[in-house]
Amino acid sequence: MGFKIFSGSAHKEFGKELARHLDCALSNALLNRFSDGEISVQISESVRGKDVFIIQPTCAPTNDNLMELLIMTDAFKRSSANSINAVIPYFGYARQDRKVAPRVPITAKLVANLLQSAGINRVITMDLHAGQIQGFFDIPVDNLYGAVLFRDYIRHKNLINPIIASPDIGGVARARYFADLLGLDLVIVDKKREKANVSEVMNIIGNVEGKDVVLIDDMIDTAGTMCKAAYALKNRGATSVRALGTHAVLSGVAYKNIEESVLDEVVVTNTIPLHIEDPKIKVLSVAPLFAEVIRRIYHNESVNSLFI
Repeated sequence: MGFKIFSGSAHKEFGKELARHLDCALSNALLNRFSDGEISVQISESVRGKDVFIIQPTCAPTNDNLMELLIMTDAFKRSSANSINAVIPYFGYARQDRKVAPRVPITAKLVANLLQSAGINRVITMDLHAGQIQGFFDIPVDNLYGAVLFRDYIRHKNLINPIIASPDIGGVARARYFADLLGLDLVIVDKKREKANVSEVMNIIGNVEGKDVVLIDDMIDTAGTMCKAAYALKNRGATSVRALGTHAVLSGVAYKNIEESVLDEVVVTNTIPLHIEDPKIKVLSVAPLFAEVIRRIYHNESVNSLFI
């Protein structure tokens, strides 16, 4: 076999599951820390001439996981790997993709530069917060769509009167794509964001009376937006409200917000490991999809055909 799968420490279970779907064992790398916190990496087997795939979402602790990915990449490059492919199910720092105020960084571009400079030849990720981040790279970037899993899940729910909703104006394109996949109508929750991670629902654009509403977004962070949107939708007569988010960031008071909300269900994927089980939260695995993409890349087959 001409490729090897390695996993960083960010989401070891995802790496193991992905390897199982590829009918191979997860390759060995020793990941340790010096007493001052510096990351130490040693590859435990030969990778000379091999196509290497590193599984490492850059979720919290973001800086540690990103640095670990860079150090692993350097180790593989110095070990004469044929190619180094970064499988980053959740791409951290993607929310800082443009200048929204004077004297602020474009951190997504900085991360792209770091990954390329380290020696990565390809990035495989899912539901980038902003699609244009692909253009920050001068190497191939495969941005997979979690909507295909959510589509099948919603179809199997057999909702009586479903309708798709975007939790904000910025997510309309994503929600419209999902609505088109299912052949459903779309409504929009218009909100005014006062500051980062704090939002206020202002208005519902569209009719949700008697509808089973499905909110769709790329990530759920503090869950404040989703929970307030659900409250507004129920006030407008929605029968049920479900929240779908590819990346379960779930920081701060997210679990408390979800538990106390009127949301009937929250559906996420395992691009980020969940450390707390909650009866309201359903997790769908994207490991089979990533495994198929890796297989196709290795055999020079089309990836896009998976999403048509």
